[in-house]
Amino acid sequence: MSQPQDPNQLQDDQQAYQQAEYQAQYAQQQVAQEQAPEEELPPESPSNSNFLLFRAIPSWGVSLVLHTAILVILGLVILNQQANSQPSMVSSLSTDDLIDEIFEEEILEPIDTPVEVAQEVTPDLQMSLDPVEEVTDSEPVEVADDVEAAIADVELVEFGDKSIPDVNLTDSVSTVTGTGLAGRGSQSRAQMVKQYGGTKESEAAVAEALKWFARHQLPNGAWSFDHQKGQCQGRCGNPGRLGTSFNGATALAILPYLGAGQTHTEGNYKEIVERGLYFLTNSYKAEGIRGNWADPGGRLYTHGLCGIVLCEAYAMTNDKRLLNAAQMAINHIVYAQDPVGGGWRYQPRQAGDTSVVGWQLMALKSGHMAYLQVPKLTVAKASLFLDSVSLEQGAYYGYTTPGKRPATTAVGLLCRMYLGWKKNEPGLEKGVEYLSNHGPSKTDMYFNYYATQVLRHYGADKWTKWNTEMRDWLVKEQSMADNHMKGSWMGGNGHGAGAGGRLYTTSMATMILEVYYRHMPIYNTQAEEDDFPL
Repeated sequence: MSQPQDPNQLQDDQQAYQQAEYQAQYAQQQVAQEQAPEEELPPESPSNSNFLLFRAIPSWGVSLVLHTAILVILGLVILNQQANSQPSMVSSLSTDDLIDEIFEEEILEPIDTPVEVAQEVTPDLQMSLDPVEEVTDSEPVEVADDVEAAIADVELVEFGDKSIPDVNLTDSVSTVTGTGLAGRGSQSRAQMVKQYGGTKESEAAVAEALKWFARHQLPNGAWSFDHQKGQCQGRCGNPGRLGTSFNGATALAILPYLGAGQTHTEGNYKEIVERGLYFLTNSYKAEGIRGNWADPGGRLYTHGLCGIVLCEAYAMTNDKRLLNAAQMAINHIVYAQDPVGGGWRYQPRQAGDTSVVGWQLMALKSGHMAYLQVPKLTVAKASLFLDSVSLEQGAYYGYTTPGKRPATTAVGLLCRMYLGWKKNEPGLEKGVEYLSNHGPSKTDMYFNYYATQVLRHYGADKWTKWNTEMRDWLVKEQSMADNHMKGSWMGGNGHGAGAGGRLYTTSMATMILEVYYRHMPIYNTQAEEDDFPL
């Protein structure tokens, strides 16, 4: 009688037999497949096929498959995150038409190709405009609640390294020793008007100007330099030549509201400001983590203005819906800087001119005050550009080369102030003397806008003399007839007035009359808190 076989040995023999049988079947299948390729093959045993598969594939092949799968999964996650991080305020869009060189030394011919105004993108909103009392004297007034360079690597960010504190930068303060935009608060504003030379008439002029802007907003929330469209129906004269310049005109219309403490969350013009911001947050061209608000005509002029608006509105309200758009505007300014000379002009990375530089630096300053990410290198390079166009220790400034022009000198000096020059800087003292002796212009509102800020920050007797003349002339020149032009200023024939027309001139004049509280004085005891990060 034979001995029983060992169970383990029997199992091994069976597996060996099955494997040999499978290999024989596989060889037959291969022959049959070559003879009749369309014939159906017999089914395979799942367990044996998996065993042979892993025996046939080397270990590095298995690793390759696993790592490829991981990379695909990670890629899908990243794409999903990027898709969910697109900026918007109250929405988002992209149009590309706007402003000519309205601040350029030589104004270009107007754009001939007509562009239709965008269709309405927001529901009708009711305006709430409170009447302003008539004024008869000059007593201080209480303010109601109302050469292309080579491409260089640039470090950009998607968001600021820290968000603005959860506090409104225009919250009421009991003194006027705050920084940045604190003077626009409802309680501090009246105090600053009184302290720095405003009058009841100057504040009434600002109030009437805001009403004029409200009457000229288009149904889609934008404004146009051809202000006769929309509600106006040609009742106001002096339209600008840039009828399709919506982004720049909208930014210039919103800035006076923000300067007066009117935002989309507070004040008598919430709906007006919200519709304007809605339009701007829908009118940029997305370029990665950059947002480009430039138009065919205005280019970086327009972008700088829109950047100021978005950063100020975010700083004043802490509305997180504006965060992405504001940082993307700053990112584009960083990218567009000339990597060699440090300036800005019409196209990204083009050798700069002082006029365009002024608007970009003001936008960067506004971004800094809003706790957005502003690279130190960008700010430092801007100082190098100003060095390249200045004379006599930085007292005077030219356009693209060293020179001594009133308007560009005013721009250069204001930039120097924000870049950290102290009040006793010899170049600053000499430059302020030059502007003071020149006096306010009766034709060039662009010069007045920058020079008034320089004198206001510098202070002392020179400011008192300048302010009295500038303020009283503007109040006198404002249209106060009981018609559709009431509250506006004529387009004039000065720097940029022909292209921007009545809307441009009214914006600049209004912001000049808001100078008492629009920005806190640079040279006070807390100014260093607000300095650029150098």
